[in-house]
Amino acid sequence: MTSLSPGKADAADTLTGGPRRRRVLRGGAPLPLLVPALLGLAFLTLPLIALLVRAPWRSMPDLLTSAEVWQALRLSLLCATAATVVSLVIGVPLAWLLARVEFPGRGLVRALVTLPLVLPPVVGGVALLMALGRNGVVGKWLDAWFGITLPFTTTGVVVAEAFVAMPFLVISVEGTLRAADPRYEEAAATLGASRFTAFRRVTLPLIAPGIAAGAVLAWARALGEFGATITFAGNFPGRTQTMPLAVYLALQSDPEAAIALSLVLLAVSIAVLAGLRDRWMAAG
Repeated sequence: MTSLSPGKADAADTLTGGPRRRRVLRGGAPLPLLVPALLGLAFLTLPLIALLVRAPWRSMPDLLTSAEVWQALRLSLLCATAATVVSLVIGVPLAWLLARVEFPGRGLVRALVTLPLVLPPVVGGVALLMALGRNGVVGKWLDAWFGITLPFTTTGVVVAEAFVAMPFLVISVEGTLRAADPRYEEAAATLGASRFTAFRRVTLPLIAPGIAAGAVLAWARALGEFGATITFAGNFPGRTQTMPLAVYLALQSDPEAAIALSLVLLAVSIAVLAGLRDRWMAAG
């Protein structure tokens, strides 16, 4: 058997996919690539640095200990968590359907599921009003039959956040399901397990990392939601005013308070990135 020299082996690895760990190019970056790369880095980081520089650090304790801030933060955390739970309950089965079941129009369904990712949030809020408002396609029946009114309520905040956040979870879980080997489920079925038992006992443990990553992304997206929330649920302190809405309101009258609230959301975002770091490093 002919063995490849180290140099030829490296070239073969590059052409065929080679070792799972990606190789990093050695040497300096060419100037035509380095300059726009640095400009992109500055474009993305300078606003965040400016936020830190202009932060009212001396008055920060007073700004962050006000009752309004804690009220908005508490509501944001509760609603984002509830929206994530809703996304998990209905999003994981939807991701399984898209990944495991062949049916006519599956591509169209996948496109509709991911549409909220590119849909302007305000448009999403208007669509929710048309569907679930008191005179909406479904909302009028909810009001007439069950006395349920969703717009401009805390539940409406959860609905709006789940609408914009669930696609993140569905995409993450569907991708994990497609990467998972379906033969484990088939083996469980041959041993007498039902499809649901195989999903619960075999599939779920296999895709747990993908579910966790998708849930974190959905939670972060729900926490930062603004457009759909203010359109569908309004901006009522203590009932529908989440942190992003509080930042928007404070920016009009108290810029220092807006900066302080923004720093809180920035800290939460950094925590989310830290939580996903291990998964991203493993993927790299």
